[in-house]
Amino acid sequence: MTLKDVSVSENLRPEDGGSSPGLAEAAQIRYLSPDDTVFTLTEGHMLNVKAGGKEHAGVYVHCSFPHTNKRIYLSIRTVENEEIGMIRSLDEFPEKTQRMLEEQVELRYFAPEISKVLSVKEEFGYSYWDAETTSGRCRFTVRGGGGSVKLMTANRLLIVDVDGNRFIIPHLDRLSDKEYKMVEVCM
Repeated sequence: MTLKDVSVSENLRPEDGGSSPGLAEAAQIRYLSPDDTVFTLTEGHMLNVKAGGKEHAGVYVHCSFPHTNKRIYLSIRTVENEEIGMIRSLDEFPEKTQRMLEEQVELRYFAPEISKVLSVKEEFGYSYWDAETTSGRCRFTVRGGGGSVKLMTANRLLIVDVDGNRFIIPHLDRLSDKEYKMVEVCM
């Protein structure tokens, strides 16, 4: 299927006289709305959802764009990673629900911002970082190569340590020359 085929099939819905389903139906995306979806938190802060008359316990929120926009296209999934449905935008939901889902997203995509790089030392295919972050001073190890240090935009850097923790340098251009040289070796 080509990109043109997708555009054409999206416009040829059966109800419009076409023979192909719309893109959402073809991909089997179920969009959740506040009319038929209710989120609740357990005492242990696990997220539950009732959608389309069916209750799901212990669900997770996955972002389509976790590094650029955490408020749109949120996939709500079961523990077995089955999608219950997709939220187009948090703005469609009541404020209380928005706050609840934002909290879940922040927990899942926790990524402290690095405000100052104190040192980066490379040895045996690993780099050892010491940095000041929005969560305090952190020391962590990053595997060399393999995309552990990625440019997300021309000026935003994502660093994933050996334990899967994520760190962000939101503005590479705000690093001092010394800091930039230490980070550049890992990019």
